[in-house]
Amino acid sequence: MTTKLEPGSPYPLGATWDGLGVNFAVFSANAEQIDLCLFDPSGRREIARVALPEKTDEVFHGYLAGARAGLLYGFRAHGPYDPQHGHRFNPNKLLLDPYARQIAGEVRWSDALYGYRLHSPRGDLSYDRRDSAPGMPKAIVTDDAFNWGDDRPPNVPWSETVIYEAHLRGLTMQRLDILPHERGTFAALASPQMIEHYKRLGVTAVELLPIHAFVQDRRLIEQGLRNYWGYNTLGFFAPEQRYLSDGSLTEIKVAVRRLHAAGIEVILDVVYNHTAEGSEEGPTLSFRGLDNTSYYRLAREDRRYCVNDTGTGNTVNVSHPRVLQLVMDSLRYWVEAYHVDGFRFDLGVTLGREEDGFDPGSGFFDAIRQDPVLQRVKLISEPWDIGPGGYQLGHHPPGFAEWNDRYRDSVRRFWRGDGGQRPEIAARLAGSSDLFDRRSRKPWASINFVASHDGYTLADATSYERKHNLANGEGNRDGHGENYSSNWGVEGPTDDEAILDVRARAARAMLATLLFSSGTPMLLAGDEFGRTQNGNNNAYAQDNPTSWVDWTLAASPAGRDLTAFVARLIRLRAEHTILRCKNFLHGREEPAPGVLDIAWFDEAGLELTAGAWNDGGERTLTLRRATRGGGGSAPILTLMLNPTADDRTFRAPPPALPTTVLIDTAAPDAPERPLEGDTIVVAARSGVLLYAVASSGRRRNHAPPSNDPTGE
Repeated sequence: MTTKLEPGSPYPLGATWDGLGVNFAVFSANAEQIDLCLFDPSGRREIARVALPEKTDEVFHGYLAGARAGLLYGFRAHGPYDPQHGHRFNPNKLLLDPYARQIAGEVRWSDALYGYRLHSPRGDLSYDRRDSAPGMPKAIVTDDAFNWGDDRPPNVPWSETVIYEAHLRGLTMQRLDILPHERGTFAALASPQMIEHYKRLGVTAVELLPIHAFVQDRRLIEQGLRNYWGYNTLGFFAPEQRYLSDGSLTEIKVAVRRLHAAGIEVILDVVYNHTAEGSEEGPTLSFRGLDNTSYYRLAREDRRYCVNDTGTGNTVNVSHPRVLQLVMDSLRYWVEAYHVDGFRFDLGVTLGREEDGFDPGSGFFDAIRQDPVLQRVKLISEPWDIGPGGYQLGHHPPGFAEWNDRYRDSVRRFWRGDGGQRPEIAARLAGSSDLFDRRSRKPWASINFVASHDGYTLADATSYERKHNLANGEGNRDGHGENYSSNWGVEGPTDDEAILDVRARAARAMLATLLFSSGTPMLLAGDEFGRTQNGNNNAYAQDNPTSWVDWTLAASPAGRDLTAFVARLIRLRAEHTILRCKNFLHGREEPAPGVLDIAWFDEAGLELTAGAWNDGGERTLTLRRATRGGGGSAPILTLMLNPTADDRTFRAPPPALPTTVLIDTAAPDAPERPLEGDTIVVAARSGVLLYAVASSGRRRNHAPPSNDPTGE
């Protein structure tokens, strides 16, 4: 292989092997020269350095004849080192290709990784001449060929989707029935044992915390901790190498194909809002050294400083066309090369920010919505960041679903027994139409959850009232201060049977609420059998059993019972279309005489008045939903909720119909049974779901009733 570079092509960006050689192309609007650096197979020795010979449309490029897949490389960028004007070029720093599809090695922390003298009195205005290559990972030229055979995306409709949020590593690290070297990897994710579990539960998609290559923060390493969650991206095209049991990218493709064959979709949690380089005082690893002023949003008044709308020190400048191209190319790559089925965008508000703040018509959203590849996959946004006007729940454009934290908080507060929750829980049960019923959006836009990776697990939300985060090394100052949780009398573990019974009831009631609400339910992995993090509500640095799913709980009698209960809830949701209705209900239609499509009642079966809605002392609630079925029928589902500490007698709303008790969360093992009469005792902190069928009669339309809190 010669080291003489031919001009090559400015497209595609990154390193592209064509069978005869490799084309290298990298963007920089402000660099004066970019060198390609080649390394021996160990990555320790730089064996060649040559300038990319051409620059077209601000893309440096060159072609290396005879080069093959497997070659290790990096870049060095020459240009002004002028932090006060935003420029931080330093050719002494080896830079990772932003388009690297695989990465060899990890960041090995030393002061040489910084573009300035770390302890200089001039701070980041100083200049460091040490070579950073010994501590830098290297990019690998890849061959993306793979035989996908007859793989087809499951294309599960949004209305039928049930998401299972999981950490790829933590999900299987304690699965003793999986080979040790495969635990915590893609091989384990799609193992027969795990696929059997997904199918038994009935979930339709796994949503994985970040699997893009990320950095282990220097601060955490020095404290003996690890960046477990992975929200510190180093490269947007390369997977985290630890997640591959055999080091091959093929492992991901095999896993996706196996999951697809089982009807399971794969959604990736992606972090395009910031990178691992941190603030202006952070290391120079890739983007900062290639073109700091293009890749990052810098303060208008002083371009020495990064804008920090993310809380991590920097904010990716997706308003720049080449940076937006990077994000779009990355997204398409994961769909086309790995067949993933969707994305959850971390701090999605940041991606939608323009110069004047969040804009649902921003370039980022517009680019995705018109893209022929990306408009076909599931798109989910985390609708907040810490910047000005950073809470934008319900304000994203059509085509996007959003994590609904108001749903989580409402459900927890309702079942904790807080007063004044009737209107709020009613709106959340009905798909949060007050937030999402605009611009032809549908109920599925609300991603409903009672627990996620960020915060308490479900078991901890019923066992702890105070966060227990000392292990994170931040003096228990990190994590949410208000979790709307209850320990029901004892903080943490207890042998008190009465308290354990209340906790179990509250957990089952919240799970039933989740699966019986309009919207898209998301279940946190392990909540189906009581996983705990011992009260740690911010376990981002706990790559250990604190965060790993404990499968011995799943094998316990209580764990097996709760798993079976969750599976039953998901099965009921699948069987009854009204539980996953495709459109918002506002009581405007009458599927059966005297039965509106949605209506609200008290425990006596009487429609709620305006006064009853506003009575903060009343806590019980009945929700009835109905739809037009086949053969002139109108299926009716009535959900009765009792968050109080006492058993209450509920009366089914008229008309009187033969009724079946589908499930009682206080008696989760009880089979379906006929309702005798028109009353039923709903146990304390429990819910009951009833089913009846009426004759549909003639269709009638109505104005929304005055007692509907979800009406416009």
